[in-house]
Amino acid sequence: MTTNENDLKISDMLKLSYDLWEKHSETWSPMKPEYAKFFILYMIEEIGEAIAIIKKKGEAEIMDNPDVREHFIEELGDVIMYFMDVLNRFDISSEEFSKIYLKKFLKNINRDYEEQYKNLK
Repeated sequence: MTTNENDLKISDMLKLSYDLWEKHSETWSPMKPEYAKFFILYMIEEIGEAIAIIKKKGEAEIMDNPDVREHFIEELGDVIMYFMDVLNRFDISSEEFSKIYLKKFLKNINRDYEEQYKNLK
């Protein structure tokens, strides 16, 4: 694998996730779908940690203080790592994810959100 550290691809991140799991496979939960729900919960926990930084330090500190910014980005990285663990446990390839992600993007880019939510009761 030739990982570009300045612009990771989904396939790179899936491989890194799997490599980390392989290193710890004796003690970590199996790479099987029935364990994915736990990794979604871990991902939510990491989102909470990112939110805590926003609450405690504020947006300006994230933008202007390199240490706070690095810590914030690290927490977001943890979110993505657990997300990759979920994709791996459901055996979702980078190609499959990309195809469906872009399909959803095209649906969203053409949506009229104001009209859609105006009609909600």
